Amino acid sequence: MSSVVDASRHSTPGAPAPSGTAQIALIGSPNGGKTSVFNRLTGLHAKTGNYPGVTVSRTRGVMKVHDHTYNIEDLPGSYSLTPISPDEQVVSDMLNGKLEGVGEPDALLVVADSTALRRSLLLLSEVLPRHKPTALAVTMTDELRRRGGVLDIEGLSKALGIPVVAVVANRGIGIPELRKTLTEWQDWSRPPIDPPADPAELAGWVDSILASAGYEGPNPDSRTEKIDKVLLHPVWGTIIFFAVMFLFFQALFTWAAPLQDAIDTFFGYLGGLVDEHISNPVLGGLLGDGILGGVGSVLTFVPQILLMYLILALLDAVGYMSRAAFLMDKVMSKAGLEGRAFVAVLSSFACAIPGVMATRTIPSSKDRIATMLGVPLATCSARLPVYLLLVGMLVPSEAKLGPVSWQGITMFLLYLLGGVAAMTAAWVVKKITDRSGAVLPFYMEMPPYRVPTPRSVGIAMWEPTKAFLRKAGTIIMAATIVIWALTTFPMRSDEQLSAAGVDPGDAVAVSAYTMENSVAGHVGRFVEPVFEPLGFDWRIDVALMGSLAAREVAVSSLGQMAASSDPEATDDVASQLEGWTYTQGPSEGQKVFTPATTVALILFFAFALQCLSTVAIMKRESGGWKWPSIAFGYMFVLAWVMAFIGHTITLLVT
Repeated sequence: MSSVVDASRHSTPGAPAPSGTAQIALIGSPNGGKTSVFNRLTGLHAKTGNYPGVTVSRTRGVMKVHDHTYNIEDLPGSYSLTPISPDEQVVSDMLNGKLEGVGEPDALLVVADSTALRRSLLLLSEVLPRHKPTALAVTMTDELRRRGGVLDIEGLSKALGIPVVAVVANRGIGIPELRKTLTEWQDWSRPPIDPPADPAELAGWVDSILASAGYEGPNPDSRTEKIDKVLLHPVWGTIIFFAVMFLFFQALFTWAAPLQDAIDTFFGYLGGLVDEHISNPVLGGLLGDGILGGVGSVLTFVPQILLMYLILALLDAVGYMSRAAFLMDKVMSKAGLEGRAFVAVLSSFACAIPGVMATRTIPSSKDRIATMLGVPLATCSARLPVYLLLVGMLVPSEAKLGPVSWQGITMFLLYLLGGVAAMTAAWVVKKITDRSGAVLPFYMEMPPYRVPTPRSVGIAMWEPTKAFLRKAGTIIMAATIVIWALTTFPMRSDEQLSAAGVDPGDAVAVSAYTMENSVAGHVGRFVEPVFEPLGFDWRIDVALMGSLAAREVAVSSLGQMAASSDPEATDDVASQLEGWTYTQGPSEGQKVFTPATTVALILFFAFALQCLSTVAIMKRESGGWKWPSIAFGYMFVLAWVMAFIGHTITLLVT
């Protein structure tokens, strides 16, 4: 498989650009502030980060100035215009007009980090010979000044022969001037001669430019150096990393609990209103059991989702996540993988889709496939509602190890399991497909520690939470309604119920009989032999099949079926599920959600690839169905085996 990819597939739509508008492409090194500039120009909220590989595709947006619009393209970060990985190929193809349906950009805006200006000038030296209108946006000038650096923007512009604008993107400083400059792209000055191509002469050219700009680099950040001596230490740094993650999961259970209880109470109140005012059984069941009981059970976890992204945003904004990637690079290299693989795994903790897309930064095609087959095992945010529900059922909230909650410890171990499983799977695939063991170098610059801005943290917290809410209102709601219909129909008349020995006046008995003899009941019983060794009954099997649309659907499906099983119940979802019993077979009358079954279900979700969107992205990124099929197959087998082992061991010790 070649590392040169069809870059036309690698685009992220922002706002559609009107035809005939000027197209301006943003180019820059990784982690240089390019996407922050893009967000300020377009008003979009593309993801930013303090580690390389955050932008792995073209992101399109529109800048509006008065009555004019300009199409802005945010290209992946690249140190050179000679591509060695698929994400860098996107940059090359875009500049050369090789993307299908996309012409060459009319103008280029190179974004340079003022604290590492020499490196950015090397990239600029490759851009200028293309003879496109080019301007330079110099970022982080406030940090340069704070650390004792000096830069004459006007002198730099005269030396280069192109417009230069200083900006501080995260605070919006210089953005109005940059907008005005971009509107004048047709009148931009151009350098009289191209930079030299010979490396020895190029170094002299860079020196002369820096001298003309009076550039003095920033002084070493003594504060950062002192902190890094601890955080990057192979022993102490690793201990601190795990301690931070441990406290992170403790916070998820303790800080968000009051809000979660309030949301649960609110949906219970709405369900009561439905029961009180809607007499039609079908409409009442759809609203009360299908929507409120299903989607509501997922939305109760919004506080944890918000808190998770808040903490991750703070850790990234202060510069800690890049340190974590650096620490894990050492582990990855010993396993025959490079640090870019960990960046992909790190991205997958939010969602497997950006994790799979982040494999574009990996130059080796074999490493890329190996990592792609591993990253879906990392614990994504879609697993979080499932884990929160099941861990809450498995571990009592009052169970503590000293002052530490066992629920938080369990969550920490599950996330650790996901990360280890992802990297182990990538390592195994790498060993099977490539025995050379060669590891390409991974370049990562440690950003200085910064005080986060409320705006950037707020965006980083709200955007993924908004995506979760959007999913809850579309995919999860649609899947929940379908499952409600499948568990409700065909409905029986009173005569049919009486003939079956069911009292039509017993709402609980009627609901149980209807559900067991519904379409979903028949489908669930058909696949039940596959999952019976894991302790799953047909209702859990239905939730598993529904979760292929989105993992959170498992929670909404269980919530909906729990609400339908006992229309008069007022307990929360977990309490209702704990009351489920097997309705037939040798275990009839025994509880379904025993510790063994709960452990098995947790482990199944930890290892199974229950996300068709991820499968589709893997197909797009790998160029066919071969690798997605292998991933889905091996993860299903792995999930079943691990769930069986967990079920068996738990039975032995409880």
